[in-house]
Amino acid sequence: MTLGKLIIGVAIAALILTLIVHLVFRRVKNWPMSYLQNFAGALFIFSGWVKAIDPLGTAYKMEQYFAELESAFEPTWFSFLSPLFPWLSHHVNTFSVAMIAFEIMLGVMLVIGAARKFTAWAFLLLVVFFTFLTGFTFLTGYVPDGSANFFLFSKWGAYQETNMKVTDCGCFGDFLVLKPKISFFKDLFLLAPGILFILFYSRKHQLFTANVRRLIVVGTVAATIVYCLSNFVWDLPHTDFRPFKVNNNIRLEKMLEEHAETSVEIIAYTLTNKKTGEKITLPFADYLARFAEYPTEEWEAEQVKDEPTITVYKDASKQAGYGVKGFEDDPALEAELAEYVVKKWGITADTVTRVVEHSKISEFEFSDLQGNGVTEEILNLDNYAFMIVAYKLYGTSEPGTRIDSIPVYAVDTIPSGDTLQFVQRQTGIRTEEVKAEVYHWDDDYLKRWTEVVNPVMDAALKDSHPVFAVTAYDDAERIQDFRKSTASPYPFVTADDILLKTIIRSNPGVVLLKKGKVIGKWHFKKLPAYAEIKALMK
Repeated sequence: MTLGKLIIGVAIAALILTLIVHLVFRRVKNWPMSYLQNFAGALFIFSGWVKAIDPLGTAYKMEQYFAELESAFEPTWFSFLSPLFPWLSHHVNTFSVAMIAFEIMLGVMLVIGAARKFTAWAFLLLVVFFTFLTGFTFLTGYVPDGSANFFLFSKWGAYQETNMKVTDCGCFGDFLVLKPKISFFKDLFLLAPGILFILFYSRKHQLFTANVRRLIVVGTVAATIVYCLSNFVWDLPHTDFRPFKVNNNIRLEKMLEEHAETSVEIIAYTLTNKKTGEKITLPFADYLARFAEYPTEEWEAEQVKDEPTITVYKDASKQAGYGVKGFEDDPALEAELAEYVVKKWGITADTVTRVVEHSKISEFEFSDLQGNGVTEEILNLDNYAFMIVAYKLYGTSEPGTRIDSIPVYAVDTIPSGDTLQFVQRQTGIRTEEVKAEVYHWDDDYLKRWTEVVNPVMDAALKDSHPVFAVTAYDDAERIQDFRKSTASPYPFVTADDILLKTIIRSNPGVVLLKKGKVIGKWHFKKLPAYAEIKALMK
């Protein structure tokens, strides 16, 4: 799905709705205005709905926005706004559900013509809010990383996508990931109907009676809130748009993404004159021949690269009937990749080259508590393995002391021929009070592990299945204390918290893997008995 295809779909839906308003309800006052109502309304309903499928995804995205806004406002005259953003982050799940419900409500109100003046102003203000977020994110591309504040406009430099702290807008959740620049211009476009709605709100159509419209609006809000809660409080999102969905193979996808990235080539250079702003694009070969004509003191050069791709081709001599370019040296792996890709992409042609975008799978890196990488070991587990994902271990700590038991030894001297042997013997144990962090874990959170997760994991371990938990990078002592507090008989490893949030929308959540393939995923409130999970192990 692309933004262009989405806009075409919304435009067609708006046309159908407008015809229904005219032919069925006979309520069209102004054709362009009715069409704009239905277009904006349908877009907001769809945008809100794909976010309602995964409210935690929107919440995590808003957390990123709030963190960047806090750091941007803090050193300015607007520093009084900075404390607002940590507060919003603390209540981000509620904020996410409220924003989604408000967006869908506005979409419905536009389509049925409820509270026309209020809807016009609310639509414009919400679009302004979205424009501010996407514009801020896009424009941070002009702020040199680590050397300037956003509001120090004199310090801005040439646009660099890598300068952006929030790399996608979250407008359509994970269903359609848009770069901030594209999303910013989309929101600028939506400002136009917002202004028109205010200027000509009386020309907007209205369906049904006022009481029926109110009932529809109230019902929409209630249904949206319940639907949102069902997708993260009570269960996982009913549709998974993320790369770690069931039946995806993390190990193979990671190989494909990494190989596609290595196949990227520089095809041209874009040169920008530092004084005049003039831009010139030269093919790579031309640039190599003429680079002396563009000294770095006067010109800034930016590489233009082609897209990361994977090529699959039909070859009857291959084990799977297809080959994968770049993996010919390992026939067994090539056959596994070919079989996986042909099935997933639905390939029937002789040769297919497809763009393989970078995703969070490329960042799938796990370490043990000593910092040693364990990614390959985990992804190559032949047996069915249980991965418990917890992006945050809920609890507090304070400085305190603990009593350590220290063995006391004596050394005995034992004659042995012409020599003496020294034998160490434990004579007792002494105690010593040492400074240490004292951890206080959230009782309700502990119960998720001790009463829900661990009974299932105990059964899995008895059946000789590997079990491990993965949490965010943290102090090893803190993680071990949590492991001890939950009496978890399996190892803990660590990873990036954003990666863990992407893998599963539950804390803790359980993922069943087999050699990197995602077999099943469960919210802790919907975790079935081990016998039911075992039925998936074919």
